[in-house]
Amino acid sequence: MGSDERRELGRYGERVAANYLALRGWRVLERNWRCRFGEIDLVAQPEPGSVVFVEVKTRSGDICGAGEEAVTPAKLARLRRLAGIWLEERGGARPAARIDVIAVNTGGGRGRSLRHYENVGWGAGE
Repeated sequence: MGSDERRELGRYGERVAANYLALRGWRVLERNWRCRFGEIDLVAQPEPGSVVFVEVKTRSGDICGAGEEAVTPAKLARLRRLAGIWLEERGGARPAARIDVIAVNTGGGRGRSLRHYENVGWGAGE
């Protein structure tokens, strides 16, 4: 798969994830928020006073493993840093915050799926 195909697959997964969150009643505040240290796929608000930073991993099959397996401790550390910058830029009262992962699989002969892992890092318990 070429880089353009991977980029389009990633965009597709982010759209699916954003639609899924919207159907759950969440507000999507940001898509593909960037700063010089990296990018956050989605920033969403499930309820007033809270914010969730969502890493979306999309796969077209199972050959490379499940999407959630790609979220390593190093990736979580970078997401925590990015989330801190996002919150700092907005100032004011600091909302309850956490990091979630949404894994989207487009099929690959086994059917489509979406798995949502809540509070995978940097939640209230960390």
